[in-house]
Amino acid sequence: MRAVVAPPRSASFAQGFVAAGCVSAFQDRATPCSAADLRRILRHALQGGTALSAGSRAAQALHRRDYGSALLAVATGAAGVMLIEHLLRAPAQTNTENDHG
Repeated sequence: MRAVVAPPRSASFAQGFVAAGCVSAFQDRATPCSAADLRRILRHALQGGTALSAGSRAAQALHRRDYGSALLAVATGAAGVMLIEHLLRAPAQTNTENDHG
């Protein structure tokens, strides 16, 4: 019987990074060429990698019935996504959201 080996932790980040970056690159844009487009793609790719990595860690912890580690993985992933959003969101987008929200 062959044991199931989980991929390295960095693999889930890389998978999420590439997937989110590919989706973001052409979503609502025919050809992303501006610096703002590239910043948006980078932000989404980093967030996708962070979210998938956190989700993978949480799923592994749940499989082991380690609920504390699962909760920590979710909280850490959410904090990471929020931090990336804060650091890479364009200033104009932040001000617009604050005016309407």
